[in-house]
Amino acid sequence: MSAQQQRVNARRALTALAVLILALTGLLAGAYYWSTAQLSPKLGLDLEGGTQIILEPQTTAGQSVSAEQLNQARDIIVQRVDAGGVSGAEVTTQGDRNIVVSIPEIPTQEVRDAISRSSQLQFRPVLAVTAGAPQPTPSPSVTSTGSPSPSPSASATPTTASSATPTSNSAVPGALTAATPSPSTAESPSPSPNPSPTASPPAGATAPKDPTDLAWITPELTEEFQSLDCSDPAALEGLVDDPTKPLVTCEVDGSAKYILGPVAVSGDKISDATSGYRTNQQGAVTSEVEIALTLDGEGARQYADISRTMVVLPEPQNQLAATLDSRVIVAPRFNEAILDGRASITGGFTIDRARALSDQLKFGALPLSFEEQTSVDISPTLGSEQLRYGLIAGLLGLVLVVVYSLIQYRVLGLVTVASILVAALLTFLAISILGWSHNYRLDMAGVTGLIVAIGFTADSFIVYFERIRDELRDGRSLAAAVETGWNRAKRTILIADGVNFLAALVLFALASSSVRGFAFTLGLTTLIDLLIVFWFTHPVVSLLARRPFFRDGHPWSGLDPRRLVTSGVPRYAGRGRFTSPAPTPAPAPAPASAGGAPASSSAARPAQTPSPLASEGGVA
Repeated sequence: MSAQQQRVNARRALTALAVLILALTGLLAGAYYWSTAQLSPKLGLDLEGGTQIILEPQTTAGQSVSAEQLNQARDIIVQRVDAGGVSGAEVTTQGDRNIVVSIPEIPTQEVRDAISRSSQLQFRPVLAVTAGAPQPTPSPSVTSTGSPSPSPSASATPTTASSATPTSNSAVPGALTAATPSPSTAESPSPSPNPSPTASPPAGATAPKDPTDLAWITPELTEEFQSLDCSDPAALEGLVDDPTKPLVTCEVDGSAKYILGPVAVSGDKISDATSGYRTNQQGAVTSEVEIALTLDGEGARQYADISRTMVVLPEPQNQLAATLDSRVIVAPRFNEAILDGRASITGGFTIDRARALSDQLKFGALPLSFEEQTSVDISPTLGSEQLRYGLIAGLLGLVLVVVYSLIQYRVLGLVTVASILVAALLTFLAISILGWSHNYRLDMAGVTGLIVAIGFTADSFIVYFERIRDELRDGRSLAAAVETGWNRAKRTILIADGVNFLAALVLFALASSSVRGFAFTLGLTTLIDLLIVFWFTHPVVSLLARRPFFRDGHPWSGLDPRRLVTSGVPRYAGRGRFTSPAPTPAPAPAPASAGGAPASSSAARPAQTPSPLASEGGVA
């Protein structure tokens, strides 16, 4: 590669680095002025404090909480907190009953709901439905006269979701349909505007035979149903959802109330849940948001059985309600049986709401329902004083590296200092932007990773500079030594940083939350180190090598040949070149006298050793 091309490549690398720094700075500034970013990294729970929430499980009478259930709930809550973008949270168990969640800052209501909500989707057959307000006159029979609910269809044909004729008082928008089309396109007749199916059990009814049997409706259940006022936000407080018994509950918005049969398909049979815009039969993406569910083998079989049973029943018994946290989110009717275990829930969701629900379902249903017992502010466990000590330790380490570099490499050591400063700037911008975009929080373990990274970064420069010196000792000019030394040094740097990054990945994947903070900053700074060495350190040294101050081996350049030459190594030849040391000629034997004595009484003189500094042309 020619000298001109080397200069062009060096300037391009420095320009690319400058553009990257300006772009990150502009992004952070824009996020600060027009979004919720802050101009410094967010701090973790141990440095800033936060909120501690204690969750207490809600159980039925006589139900106990096992350690396995508690540990399973803790693991699921950890996944939900991480999925919500909350970094640095701690989730632990307290005793053998409660779960303690510690979150930096004040959590939003969405985060609180995601933590404590059971998010267990259950499919229950509808036995009766009416308006959400309490009935004025008690009656032993429960009817659904004046039902506010439409009856969206649940069929294998995508178009049947909108084929149902809703009542004039629609309260249950949406449908539960199969995710893939079926050859069958049969549709059930649309219900009348005011369906009035009788929901009272037949006379002399025996024990219910299946979840759709009206014998589940007892006089006590009827009284509870009629007195329920869904417009009262506290109407369902303390509700215990027993999957083996019928449930009196409300629509999520309180506009309708239901008597539901026992669970026909449990939420733990859901193997996957995704959200997005629905695709019609022609393959075009529509504006309707859906939650697509995939059931496992047993769940698909149960869903097929209940759909075959309910498809022939009258309104509202042909509706299968999907309940989330014991409240009905949608209650579509069946037009035909769904046999493939893939269903789609639509109900006027926003894309954000659908995404939140699908995340909760995908991460699993809590084995228990939890209620927030207490919520208190907590102080930082380490605090600003320890952070200050950590920063002082990092600054002290940086100063020692700078002093060592200046002593060992003189002016060349300033390249090390500049490289560390640019790496620190990139690290600061990256962590601050991640705090805005991914709510990343810097904890004390992360600060430790940043401090350790100073040494790793300095190692890369030392490897490179020593390679250059080795090439100079081999007799190359400084410009050639820089390029040859770089080609050899970069392999060593890549291997060393690769090992560091692999260790960071393993720690991040397998270690606990505190060690993960260290692993994250270690991996981040390793990548930044590679970026700086390739885009800053090498280009700067490549340009400096053509300056007379370095090219001619000034004593303060750090590449002074006089300091590099040692016994038995090549000698300096001027302008960054070396020659092999000239052999010392052996003294000629003196002519002997007749008596065998030397001709001169003076001792033989050794040959004159040439000056270590050779001529410009390198001739000794």
